[in-house]
Amino acid sequence: MNRITQFSPEMETPRYAASIGDMVIPGVSRPDPPEGSDEVQQPWWYNIADPTEEEMNTFAKALSIHPLTVEDIITKDTREKVEMFKHYYFVCFRSCIQSDGNEKKGDDVMEAVNMYLIVFREGILTFTFGDNMHVANVHKRMSKYKDYVVLSSDWICYALIDDVVDMFGRVQTEVEREIYVIEDQEDIARDDDIQALLRQIGSCRRKVMGLMRLLGGKADVIRGFEKRCNELYAVTPRGEISLYLDDVQDHLVTMTTNLAHFEKILANSRWNYMTQIHVQAITTGNQTNQLLGRITTLATIIAPLNLIAGLFGMNVPFPGKGDGHGYGLFVGIIGAMLAFGAVCAILARKYKYM
Repeated sequence: MNRITQFSPEMETPRYAASIGDMVIPGVSRPDPPEGSDEVQQPWWYNIADPTEEEMNTFAKALSIHPLTVEDIITKDTREKVEMFKHYYFVCFRSCIQSDGNEKKGDDVMEAVNMYLIVFREGILTFTFGDNMHVANVHKRMSKYKDYVVLSSDWICYALIDDVVDMFGRVQTEVEREIYVIEDQEDIARDDDIQALLRQIGSCRRKVMGLMRLLGGKADVIRGFEKRCNELYAVTPRGEISLYLDDVQDHLVTMTTNLAHFEKILANSRWNYMTQIHVQAITTGNQTNQLLGRITTLATIIAPLNLIAGLFGMNVPFPGKGDGHGYGLFVGIIGAMLAFGAVCAILARKYKYM
């Protein structure tokens, strides 16, 4: 597996290798331009994917990298920062990848991917973990701009940071479209669709919270980095790089503001759907209570009539039996029962028990 990539603006395509032994140590085979020459030395760039401790120690000895920097990369420190050293500066910046959206992962829908940059005047070392397309994207960008842009190690550092921010921008655009769909469905959704829409809101809200978590400290890191781009630090970028970093910072602030707005929209949408469910539950409960009330009223009317019918159905002598009155007493009892039922029904309707 080719984990190590070598590239420079003067190369048409990157070189790949499986180990450090197959690569040229930075600066050894690249002579300095003759004194007084107009030739500008092109920066070297090595990217190491999933570096081992042995490889880190090799680069540390060859380029005098501080042990704290080596420790941060080996331990995969997640704190985003910019640190200044004697002959280089160290940048820790996190990208992200989208998971499959499994709800069991909760807030890990947006998974962080660490990226570390060690920037020298002569070149840059990058260390990446997991799936990372930013290196290939910047390779293409360098090949496109090399004829009219001064490609320095500082510019490569900026391009990697900018590509990470652009990737977050693309994810934010997808989330924004999903939010617009949710808002459009809010007024036309059927009762059977509300549960599915609530799950969609929950999934989208996890994406927004994941983006806000990953973007939370980036603007402060870029702001601090930009403030150090002055004469007090010999290794920091100069000139237009500061303008580029300012543009990146503006994008980060805008995205953070938009995400906060999206979170409010989703919270309101969820509240509206929950309110609809609550209203529907109350309506269903009221209808059930009305039905039970009518059944109770009907049972209350029938109960005394059932008692009278039961008394005359006993196998014992009772008044009116065999006295020769025919069906008169039976018809009178039935009429009294019907009259009693009618009066009770009228009263129940009047007092809204039915």
